[in-house]
Amino acid sequence: MVGQTGQRLIQEYGRHPYYTPYQIRTVADALGFAVDVHCWLYCVFCSAEVFAALHQAAGEACDYATMRAEVLLELTSGNGFDWADVNLSWLDWPDIDFASIFDWFDWG
Repeated sequence: MVGQTGQRLIQEYGRHPYYTPYQIRTVADALGFAVDVHCWLYCVFCSAEVFAALHQAAGEACDYATMRAEVLLELTSGNGFDWADVNLSWLDWPDIDFASIFDWFDWG
């Protein structure tokens, strides 16, 4: 899911360390991803400031660093992960297999 989203974001908008919520939502919708997934994609592809502003405006209390840490831990199976990596752009994360990022998520 993250791999598909990243590839599509690059195809549609060029290679950038971060994308806007609009760009992410547009790509996620085009790929057929459920709205529940958007927040997880925002934490991967938005900057911390944009993520915080988006959730503050919606009255939601999602934590960027915690969510990114969960994503990185899942992608690295708990190995080879440095907490400093949480603040890096998705382009700068270690060599990770993005194809399996949401395998644990119950799409119901």
